[in-house]
Amino acid sequence: MTAPRAFWLDEQVDRERGAHGRGRYETEVAGRLSEFAHTWGDIAPVAFAVTAWRVATTLSPGYVRWHRRIVSATCERSPWDGSLTCAVTLVSGWPAELTWTRQWQQDRGWRDWPQVFGQYVTPSERDLTRVPHLRATLRVEAPVPLEDLPPAPDGPGGSVASTAHRAVAVLTRELDALLAPMIGQLDAGVPAES
Repeated sequence: MTAPRAFWLDEQVDRERGAHGRGRYETEVAGRLSEFAHTWGDIAPVAFAVTAWRVATTLSPGYVRWHRRIVSATCERSPWDGSLTCAVTLVSGWPAELTWTRQWQQDRGWRDWPQVFGQYVTPSERDLTRVPHLRATLRVEAPVPLEDLPPAPDGPGGSVASTAHRAVAVLTRELDALLAPMIGQLDAGVPAES
C-alpha cells in the first residue's frame, strides 16, 4: 500500500497568486514581519518556525495544503522544554466497538461525516435537526525534529521570507512523514496486517 501525501506545499498557486516576481507566501511574510518580531535572534529555531507555519496555514487557500482527512494542523513551542510539537486533528471512521453491531443506533439513522465531492464537511444546520451525527476524529500530538530547521533571523532583514519558506518546507516534510502512513491506513479502511 502506497501512503498518500498528508502535507505538501502548493508552490503553483503561490507563484500564480504572487506579485512583482515574489510568491504569495513571500509577500505575506513581508507584510506580517511584526508577527515574527519576538523570534529575532532566538537561539532556537522553534518560535520562528511556529510563526512561519501559522502564516502559511492561514492563507486561503493555504500555502501548506493537506489531505482531505486533516481538519486542522498546528505547530507550537512546548511550554515544558521549548521543543517543537504539532497537534493534528484527523477525520476517522467509527471505532470498531461501534461498528461491531448497530444495536446502539436504535434505528435513529446515525450518520458519519458528510462528504461533498470527496471532501469531509460539517453537517448542515438542517441535517443536524433531522438525524444524529457521530463524527469521529483522531487527535495526533507529537514532537517534531528540529535538526533541519533554519536558525531564526537576527532581524527583519532580507532573508526572513526565504528562511520562513525553508522552515515551512521542513515542517511540511516532517509532518507528511509522520502522518502519511496513518492516513493511508485510514483510507484503506481495513485493519493492518500483523
